[in-house]
Amino acid sequence: MSNEIERYLNYPLVKIPGGEIELRDDRIKSKWKVELRPFHLARYPVTMELYNAITNKSSKSPEENHKPVVNISWHDAISFCNLLSHKAGLKEAYTISKDGEHIICDWEVGGYRLPSEAEWQYACKAGTSGYQYGELDKIAWYNENSDGELHAVGTKEPNAWGLYDMLGNVWEWCWDLYDEQVYGSYRIFRGGSWAEEARGCGATCRRRSHPTFSVDDLGFRLARSL
Repeated sequence: MSNEIERYLNYPLVKIPGGEIELRDDRIKSKWKVELRPFHLARYPVTMELYNAITNKSSKSPEENHKPVVNISWHDAISFCNLLSHKAGLKEAYTISKDGEHIICDWEVGGYRLPSEAEWQYACKAGTSGYQYGELDKIAWYNENSDGELHAVGTKEPNAWGLYDMLGNVWEWCWDLYDEQVYGSYRIFRGGSWAEEARGCGATCRRRSHPTFSVDDLGFRLARSL
């Protein structure tokens, strides 16, 4: 096992307390509440260094290694979670069909997984009530301060629970379907990015994409059930 994997696996995730969060879909004028059990969430988005180490891909320059990995489809993120769980000796959270189209998440096991949309928003807000958990220039890389590029993780201020880059830098895939009746298999991503306007970098902003698509400002963050 490489030193980077060992460092990551020995680095504690942030324990997020249980609670309640209200989600909303402005498109259909709908609101709903979700009760959440305590869970773990990674302090940073998955970096290029970690992704390459786990998937045995060649690393780039040291500067690139500490930036979030991007151009990762939802399916890529799911596969990575299972691969990391396997290397860490944890039970895999996802059961994937042979054709790769049908995926079931076991929320009771301790393997790595994507956060649910509710978990993501709850952790992002970290007990705050506003659209953003702080002054945007201090907490996020977005189109007005990013110089049109990704930045190393953890270089802006964290939220109250010690989570970095929850807004800006890269959008982050979540587990949930966006609206299966209208959009089929499209999945949700959250958080805004280096290329996004300020209004898109907010705790309740919801976007969607096909699970096979990859984008240059979309990555992911790891979660684990307790």
